[in-house]
Amino acid sequence: MGSYVNAFCVAVVGSLLYLYSPGSRHQDFPVKLNETYDYIIVGSGSSGSVLAGRLSEKPTNDVLLLEAGGSDEENPHVRVPGEYMMILESENDWNYPTEPQKHACFALKQQAVIWPRGKILGGSSSANWLTFVRGNRHDYDNWANDGCEGWSYKDVLPYFRKIEDVQSEGLKDPDYRGVGGPVPITQPNTTPMQALYLKAGQDLGYNVVDCNGADQIGFSWIQSNIKNGERWNNYRAFVKPHINRPNLHVSPNSFTTKVLIKNKKAIGIEYIKNGRKKTVLARKEVILSAGSVNSPQLLMLSGIGPKEHLEKLGIPVEADLPVGENLEDHALIPLTFPINITGPITLASLTSWWTRLQYSVLRTGYMSATLAEGLAFLYNDSNLKSDAGRSSDIQIHFHSAHIFPPSMKGIVKFNYRDEVDDKIFTLREDVMSTTFYPILLHPKSKGTIRLKSTDPFDYPEIDPHYLEHPDDVKTLISGIRIVEKLVETKTMQSIGMDVNFKSPFYHLCSQHEFRSDSFWECYIRQYTLTCFHPTSTCRMGARDDPTAVVDTKLRVKGISGLRVVDASVMRSVPAGNTNGPATMIGEKAADIILNE
Repeated sequence: MGSYVNAFCVAVVGSLLYLYSPGSRHQDFPVKLNETYDYIIVGSGSSGSVLAGRLSEKPTNDVLLLEAGGSDEENPHVRVPGEYMMILESENDWNYPTEPQKHACFALKQQAVIWPRGKILGGSSSANWLTFVRGNRHDYDNWANDGCEGWSYKDVLPYFRKIEDVQSEGLKDPDYRGVGGPVPITQPNTTPMQALYLKAGQDLGYNVVDCNGADQIGFSWIQSNIKNGERWNNYRAFVKPHINRPNLHVSPNSFTTKVLIKNKKAIGIEYIKNGRKKTVLARKEVILSAGSVNSPQLLMLSGIGPKEHLEKLGIPVEADLPVGENLEDHALIPLTFPINITGPITLASLTSWWTRLQYSVLRTGYMSATLAEGLAFLYNDSNLKSDAGRSSDIQIHFHSAHIFPPSMKGIVKFNYRDEVDDKIFTLREDVMSTTFYPILLHPKSKGTIRLKSTDPFDYPEIDPHYLEHPDDVKTLISGIRIVEKLVETKTMQSIGMDVNFKSPFYHLCSQHEFRSDSFWECYIRQYTLTCFHPTSTCRMGARDDPTAVVDTKLRVKGISGLRVVDASVMRSVPAGNTNGPATMIGEKAADIILNE
């Protein structure tokens, strides 16, 4: 018996060392880079990693992938899905503050939202909530109808399928889903709550669907890029298996400051590494995959952007384009309800020795997934039809965690003012709760990104203009009305949920009649948060489209040898989480480049 105990202890210690030793999976990067490459890719996130892996499949292409952040091997929290909160506000998070909002975020410090963005190999795919959603088919058809030829749902579906390695039998559908791709797709299920959310949706008449399959409308099991209990970021999926290719170089901790342009052609980039400014040249193309904040910032620093804005900062104008315009982001609102069962995760259960042991040995349990456990995609008029000929209006995230007792204060970071935190983190420790997040999928409010200075280390001015358009508030109120109906179902009633629960969140709107439209508008404008999905700041469109920065092949208009390939090129934000669509954009862009 003693030998078995000893072997078990050795296994546990070995697993913990593997997970939490920074050098346990060390990878070598080139000490000295070449002076020139065929393709220079700036940013190793959801799109950039795909490009690096795919372009280097052709042996005659030599590819350089630059990342401003460090290696994903150096942060032990990256691989552990349940520790995603530990990445926020770390050195691997850009942690961008927005400008103070005039119409929203009133309960937040400086009325500003903090935008987490991954500053690490894998980009935001190393730091997100691991929810894999494609978006609604009509989103892509609308792109095509709006001048983005080649980007209809029929056009992009093969690339979504190429990405995937669907491992859950219930999701395997040869017409819509893929197997054998680099990104594993699984269905985590760590608490009994997920089944209850789906049952409550059925109580209202909705179908349980594969939101990435034939129809999006309805309630869905969560789908995640998790394999064997570990995060599978895009760097791990597309680059790491090929890191020894002689034609692929990866350079972390390399902060790109400028695209070099000569005679309207991108010829290379300047970057800073180890405190020294360096230059590397491109024989064929420079490709920006730095994300919806960094890509427009880098274009403007390089002289590509709104002429008046660049001239004001003294930047010579290479191309007068609407860079930084048309910013869209998904806003979400928290709604918390106590329940009378012990299903949700608590801080004590998440940090217990048993949870750690279970994860270190078996890669199962609370640490093997995030708190997000279910999804719904719905119309704002409560239409139950699976396809009403348009995209969904509202997404609901279901989070199975008791996150607002006093013990969670300081751990859950929403940037609320201190006096608001003091009020809302007051739920009883011994009474469980769960939180629903209605999400505005197609905002009519459009934001901007602008430079604050010509210093590349100065964060840009980010103004999402949340809830500036009154229809955005109306749509969110309709989402809350659906949540109210959900709470009143037999399933939710059976676990003690009460639609009239007076949440400590509500104190800021007590001057309004409880649950009236004016009450909910007040609440929405107070507690506005980001879903971490900024897009469209280097918008794609037809060559003659004055709102477009790149054409339908993602080439920057007026500058040869330069593309943008990331979420910033989206014509408009799709209905759902944006990591999946950004991955698809990387796949399609690689095909475009290789076929030219």
